[in-house]
Amino acid sequence: MTSASLPDAETTLGRLADKMRDAVAFDAKLIGIYSGGAWLAERLADMLDGEHPVGYIDVSFYRDDYAQKGLRAKPATTTLPFEVAGSRIVLVDDVLFTGRSVRAAINELFDYGRPESIELAVLIDRGGRELPMEATYVGARLAVARDLSIVLQRHLDGSLELSVEPTGSVAGA
Repeated sequence: MTSASLPDAETTLGRLADKMRDAVAFDAKLIGIYSGGAWLAERLADMLDGEHPVGYIDVSFYRDDYAQKGLRAKPATTTLPFEVAGSRIVLVDDVLFTGRSVRAAINELFDYGRPESIELAVLIDRGGRELPMEATYVGARLAVARDLSIVLQRHLDGSLELSVEPTGSVAGA
């Protein structure tokens, strides 16, 4: 797969928002998994009807492969400017692959309280799960070789773009 064969990130984000629009709770809180999921959560909050406060979660210290991979070059700060306990949460990530980042995010989230419910929204579901995780909302499904990573990039103007890189070149993937 090449970057040229990837779907347009902006179009795929619009498709994801369309799928979520009539299904997401009016007061659901959006929590973006750093970094691509954080960018998507911000954009989705503006695209969806209702009151959707946005929080951010960095799963670096909760990953089960932390001992092997170590800490990302620039760990971010988890910021949840709302009560997690009793809330309806939509976790947002850019690419769903093994399910390990989602598992780490759920583990961290419960340190802040017990949500009423958690749904998962992803821009790209590339398959290849190692854990039983399934997204509630998916922008696009793609088959990608295990030695490649799909990377979401944000340009200075805020627009999003997908690219493909060899797996070893993506920090924290």
